[in-house]
This record gives sequence, C-alpha cells and structure tokens, in this order.
Amino acid sequence: MSQNFTPPAPDSYSPVAAPAPARGGNVGLAILAAAGTAVVAGALYGAIMSAIEFQIGYLAAGVGLAVALVAVRLGGRNPLLPVLSAALTLAGVYVGYLLEMALAVSEHEGIPVSELLTSEFVNLNQHYVDNIDPISILFYAIGAYAAFQAARKSAG
Repeated sequence: MSQNFTPPAPDSYSPVAAPAPARGGNVGLAILAAAGTAVVAGALYGAIMSAIEFQIGYLAAGVGLAVALVAVRLGGRNPLLPVLSAALTLAGVYVGYLLEMALAVSEHEGIPVSELLTSEFVNLNQHYVDNIDPISILFYAIGAYAAFQAARKSAG
C-alpha cells in the first residue's frame, strides 16, 4: 500500500519567530536613574556607617548592585553599562564616606551637616582626602567590582 506524499506549498510554512527584543534600551534614562541610585544608596551607606561607627564592605557592594540593577533594567544590553555602573558606584561610595564624615564632624564640632555639605564642602573633602585609609580604598574597589560584574552578567 503506497501513499502519495505531497509536500505543502512553500507559502504554508510558518515563519521563524523573531528574536525577543532586548529589554530596556533607554541609555539616557538608565544613566540618570543609576546616578540617582548611586547618590541615594551612597547616602544610606554613609548613614549606616555613621550609626554603627564601622565600615562594612558588603554595604559598598550593595551600592554597586543597586546601581547596576537600575542601569541594566533601564538601559538594556548596552556594553557601556558595566563600566558606567562601576564609575557611578565609585561616586556613590564617595558620597557615603563624605556623609559619614559630615555626620561625625557635626556630632563632635557642633557644625550643622547642611553647612558641612555646602559652604564647608571644600574643607570637608580635603579632610577626607588627607585621611583616607587603605580599607576605604578596598571598599571602593569592592563596590565598583560588584557593580561591573552585576551589570555585565545581567546585560549578557
């Protein structure tokens, strides 16, 4: 018993599905949001360090992870985002250290934090630069590394 097989007409094949679009993709918005996240996360880092009077590397990594998450979520798979996340994390950790120092100086000298972060900012920054310690530099590196790796893996 033989059956005659007739292949379907070429027009009857279903086309291959298009690849899923990359999520996000608005790099400008990603930069702005990641910068805002760096400032807020850095301020939280500084406030926590001031409250417990101790530095914690995991918190610096947390700043990096928060920045990378926001950058990748809004910016999609842009290869610039890992580097951008690391750089913004460095700025966020810096904000944290300056706020922590401002809170400490305010407590000991009675100068309002708002004054230290505005009219006395240059002096506060110089004091920070003159007294930076190796563990702080390590925490900058931890935060930047966490941000870079998280953005690289999330965007890939």
